[in-house]
Formats: sequence, C-alpha cells, structure tokens
Amino acid sequence: MNEALKIVVLAKQVPDTRNVGKDAMKADGTVNRAALPAIFNPEDLNALEQALRIKDRYPRSTITILTMGPFRAAEVIREAMFRGADGGVLLTDRKFAGADTLATSYTLACAIQKMNPDLIIAGRQAIDGDTAQVGPQVAEKLGLPQVTYAESIDAIDLQSGEITVRRRLERGIETVVMKLPGVITVNASAPECRPRNAKMVMKYKHARTVSEVQQQQEDYYMALHKERCYLCIPEWGAADVNAEEASLGLNGSPTKVKKIENIVFQTKEAKRLTGTDADIEGLVKELISSHTIG
Repeated sequence: MNEALKIVVLAKQVPDTRNVGKDAMKADGTVNRAALPAIFNPEDLNALEQALRIKDRYPRSTITILTMGPFRAAEVIREAMFRGADGGVLLTDRKFAGADTLATSYTLACAIQKMNPDLIIAGRQAIDGDTAQVGPQVAEKLGLPQVTYAESIDAIDLQSGEITVRRRLERGIETVVMKLPGVITVNASAPECRPRNAKMVMKYKHARTVSEVQQQQEDYYMALHKERCYLCIPEWGAADVNAEEASLGLNGSPTKVKKIENIVFQTKEAKRLTGTDADIEGLVKELISSHTIG
C-alpha cells in the first residue's frame, strides 16, 4: 500500500430523537419528521473523527462521506466537509424508500463496491433505529472483516495492510488487529468529532448536489459549480450502483413492524412513600403500568 488510505465514512441524517415530545409520532405510528429537527447521527460523527485522525497521520488519504436519503440528506455531507472530509456521495432514489437495515445495507454495499475503498468506518448505530445492524451487514455483504464497538484506531501498518483497533466492551477493553480492506463501527465513547474549520466552511459552503442546484434555479450556482468541480456532490440512484430492485426499499425489507406505541415521560406531582412493603409494591405496579419499567 502507498502512504495513503481511501476511506469511506457511512453517515446518516436522523431526526433528533433525544428531544422527543408528544407530537413526535403520527397517528399511524410513523415518525413525524416535521416535528423533529434533522441532525448528523451522533456516533457517525465519532466515526468521522477516527477517519480525520487517520488523515492527520497520512495527509494524502481521502475521506468520502456516503449517505442515503432524500435530497436534504446532503446536509450531512456538507457538515462533514466543513470538518475536514474531502467530499461525499448522496444515494437518493424513490426505489430506496422504506428500507429496513437489510435493504439499506445492501444499497450501501453496492455503492461501496463502486467506490472500492481501503477502509469503511461507521457509527455503531443510528439514534432513530438503535439496531446497530447496518455496519456489520455491510461487512457481511462485501465479505470483509469487521471490528465493532471501536473506541480508537491505535496503529496502522500500511506495509502489511493491517490496522490495530481498541474495542470498548461491557466487561473491559479488547485490542484486535484487522486486515484491510475492512469495516469498523465506532462507539459513542470514542473521541468527539472536531468542530467546523472556518477555512473549510468558506471553501465548501456552496457545495450542492445537482438536484439542489436545480431547485435553487440560480445561474450563479450553476456557473460556480462548473468553475469549481469540488463543489459538486454526486447523486447516485439504483441504476448507478447496479442494484437489484427486488432488494431495495420496501420490496427488499422483510422487517414488519406490528405496533408502535408513543411513550413520553413527563414530570407530574411528587409522591411521598414510606418504606412499607405495601407502598413499595404499589410504586412498582404504577411504574410498570406507565411503562417506566418492565
């Protein structure tokens, strides 16, 4: 290997489920995205920081953000570019809609095959689903080794093509060596992502996808993007990644949600209890009935 790595960071724009209110769910049980602000998935930012640290060590390395979603999801690509990423690709197509983790990982794997990176880094899980399945499923579909629950990348040997990763597990820390190419998923316990760089913000603030430029309908942006190719964020659809339609979106999603119940914790009146068995038993029953525990 030369003194550089081609890195792909998987990122997702998610509704901010850390601040869920009574209007967060619709009557049909789906997320009311209009009621929640869209944010960069937190653990994907931890993953981006690991990629940026590799680039600090090997400046010729490149970092490309790969995200799947509607046109507005390009915002996470710009946000990553403001922090040091080199660019990104937006996977967007109506055929991708309604994808569960299986269909999502298939689509991402198709795109990654086209990109042919040395290393794929992703957050452990997204806060809107909390499944922690997409990263490992991508690795399985690509037939690549994987390291999950990563907290830091401690060493890289480009001559042997090996990378040393420290994992944070429930009962301690584990250090493993993985052969490249491979997939790493990163914990929230990993270092936080660095802030925006002012020079990068000025350089990439006009970065747009083709669809975004067309929606703005301004000759200024069209001329600017022709002049500065690095401002163009590519959009890939199903045909661009040679994906089979039967494996995309709802068609490729075997997961079926039987029921969703919206539970919002709210502060109510205080209650004073004694240490008697009757009071404790009554409290436990109340907590179970209100779904606070159990």
